[in-house]
Amino acid sequence: MSLNPRSNLPLKGVKVIDFGQYMAGPAVAMILADLGATVVHVDPPQGPLWQTPANATLNRNKLSVSLDLKSEEGKQQALALIEEADIVIESFRPGVMTRLGVDFPALRDERPELITLSMPGFASNDELRRDWRAFESVIAANSGVFTDMGLNRVLMGINPSFSPLPLASAYGMMLAASSVVLALQARERTGLGDEIEVPLACALMEGLSYNSIKIENLPERYKTQREKEIERRRIEGLPMNLSYDELQELLDPFYRSYKCKDGRMFYVVCPSHKAHAKRCLKTLGLYDELVEEGLVEEPDTYLPTSEWQSDMSLGVYPLPKHWADHIAARMKEVFLTRTSKEWEKIFGRGKFPGAPQRWLQEWIHDDHAETTGLMVEVEDDEFGLMTQPGPVVWLQDSGQEMLAPRPRRWVSFQEALDAFSAIETKLPRVRAKNARDGWLEGVRILDLCNVIAGPHSVGYLARFGAEIIKLDPAQPFYDCWNTVIFGLSHMRSKRSVLTDISQPRGREIFEALVRRSDVVVWNATDKQVERMGLSEEEMKRLNPRAIFCQLDCFSGVKPGPRTNYLGYDDLVQATTGIMLRFGGSMESPEEHAHVGTIDVMCGFGASLGIAAALYQNLKTGEVGRVKTSLSALSGLAQVPFCYDYERRGLFDEPAGREVNGYNELSRFYSASDGVVLISAYENELSKFVEVEGLEGVVEIPPEERAAYLAPRFLTARASDWVERLQAADIAAAVCENLETLRAYNAWPSDGSTGIDRGSYSFTVYADHPSGHVITQLDPYAIRPRRGRIYPLAPSEKYGASTRQVLEELGHSGEAIDRLVEEGVVAESWSREYLPT
Repeated sequence: MSLNPRSNLPLKGVKVIDFGQYMAGPAVAMILADLGATVVHVDPPQGPLWQTPANATLNRNKLSVSLDLKSEEGKQQALALIEEADIVIESFRPGVMTRLGVDFPALRDERPELITLSMPGFASNDELRRDWRAFESVIAANSGVFTDMGLNRVLMGINPSFSPLPLASAYGMMLAASSVVLALQARERTGLGDEIEVPLACALMEGLSYNSIKIENLPERYKTQREKEIERRRIEGLPMNLSYDELQELLDPFYRSYKCKDGRMFYVVCPSHKAHAKRCLKTLGLYDELVEEGLVEEPDTYLPTSEWQSDMSLGVYPLPKHWADHIAARMKEVFLTRTSKEWEKIFGRGKFPGAPQRWLQEWIHDDHAETTGLMVEVEDDEFGLMTQPGPVVWLQDSGQEMLAPRPRRWVSFQEALDAFSAIETKLPRVRAKNARDGWLEGVRILDLCNVIAGPHSVGYLARFGAEIIKLDPAQPFYDCWNTVIFGLSHMRSKRSVLTDISQPRGREIFEALVRRSDVVVWNATDKQVERMGLSEEEMKRLNPRAIFCQLDCFSGVKPGPRTNYLGYDDLVQATTGIMLRFGGSMESPEEHAHVGTIDVMCGFGASLGIAAALYQNLKTGEVGRVKTSLSALSGLAQVPFCYDYERRGLFDEPAGREVNGYNELSRFYSASDGVVLISAYENELSKFVEVEGLEGVVEIPPEERAAYLAPRFLTARASDWVERLQAADIAAAVCENLETLRAYNAWPSDGSTGIDRGSYSFTVYADHPSGHVITQLDPYAIRPRRGRIYPLAPSEKYGASTRQVLEELGHSGEAIDRLVEEGVVAESWSREYLPT
């Protein structure tokens, strides 16, 4: 399956061998194949270890070959393919490939240009868990996912709470794909490859970094109604037993679902932008009425709340309860006057975010998804015409080519080898002096982004040595929840500049920064990009060598009816069925609990696109424009069930609050001191004979297994059961929580990356610039042997580098003082780092 020689795809000519099984490894190779790489996928003689229609997606654009690595012939065939490859991918437990005769360090000693990727469940230096059988749900359970499913589930008393979204694999595949392409572009400069490990547990923790951060003495203004209610119930000893309807009354009016005239729920997400909530109320016909009743907009919400004129301000999250209740009551009445489809157009055209709740099956066949290429058709040999998720990231000049993926094709070993041999590999001369450089050493990035996805994509690249300047308005558009709180995570190792680019001299500063940058990143719609003057033509005028990366909510390769609609993570969850899956019905949608579930995934997608564009530029001299969207990444978050074909059964995967797993062999069980998650396939039932206390389950009919197992699990501690089950090679884990993981795996700040600390690592910043003690996850999921990973500096206060950067641009101290006085630039948004 060699590529068309006229292909413009950025990874054309790159050869990948994929030994991966299940999700993460094959998905990385799929993403590389979508971007133009020639990929050979290797299955064992008995076929894939995971038998699922999702394999048709995961192995599209690949040649599949069957090799028995336990035989001498199979091993030699594998080594012959590797000899021709640029990148080798595996996703087994540490040491498995070496035992099969494929030793990555030895291979790289022979061929230093080789790039290898390992994706174990837990880190190879995690002495406790490295040899565990680690399926998706086991990694999630051990990493606190199921016991930290958000404030809703806490207040409902549902703990743990199961979700079938494969977050560990989804974050892992995006981090790993970006890492190998970053290593590939570094190889183009140095001639040297790398040996990379991306443990899925570490990738999952990076995906949840906005959830695991701890801010001591967080000011009261940032506590939501739900958090205050949890505190009240704990202090008063009351049970967590709120019903779904009771819980809705604790939600912000601009951050919840409303029933429409057609009975469908419509999700509104506009709580924190200076203009969005106001536009929403004006469009609903409520603004003037509420102003008469005392609704206000504080001129400066970055002042301490003690200095505000009122106890609230529109455009700030969260609102006080009495205002939240009143506004929500009026909005409920108005939403009942139109259908959800009407409201979708009204919100989209009015430039404030909202969307109807849809089921995944609806999204797969949605007109916008089909028109834009967010969903594509593939004629698979086994399942016929399939609808599958489209590309996750693309370059403007070659994106169209990605909309017609070729189906997986089974070939002989010789055919696979011939496909590799037909592609000539051209490498630069080895430059040993660069052997320890970071992959992005010397690359300058201008970050124009806001909220999470965009700034997180750039923040992720800081660990590889990139120099980053974050440019924000002189006066903020978003409240400090969306800037300062989120910025504690994504602003690390960035320099912050504040300027008003609507003023001529502010525009001059902006353009000067663009001219000195190698990469410019902005999360904005096509219309916003045009208005900003960052179109392809304008970028060529400003800086013809700079790569421009654009992220938004609804874009695909081609334009569609909702391409220019604004939106956030939560809106994509509503649009693509994630909220209905989590909540269980149209009457009870719930946001998937973790802050930035899709945002962070999309950020990693943008980083992958930047890496591909940098590689293409080094290889061909072309300057690509990168694009991705939250909607494009939603397919990976649901890849086990995000497909359709003529004979597909019901979309009946686990959904709702009451579900506790997949079946009796893969679900939660209560132990004497906690909850254990087991994950076993039917063909592994015989292994239970080796588990003391559970031997008899092999004789029990499937429908009676839960009744047999449940009382037996209560006879021992959860950790004891995990030890017994893992000893029998049955996947299992204690349902941990993020707070415990953070407490047991946090170290004082010492300038390290955390990579040497196993699967979990946090740093405590006792002297954080904010004045608060901050504990947050380390940058440790990408573990190269050659390339350097840099520790991240704590996030500086917004505007702290304005003066320094302007001096670098040639402005004198006196000139900068005048710019500050005239409001063209600012050195801060507030007196306090974290406004109280």
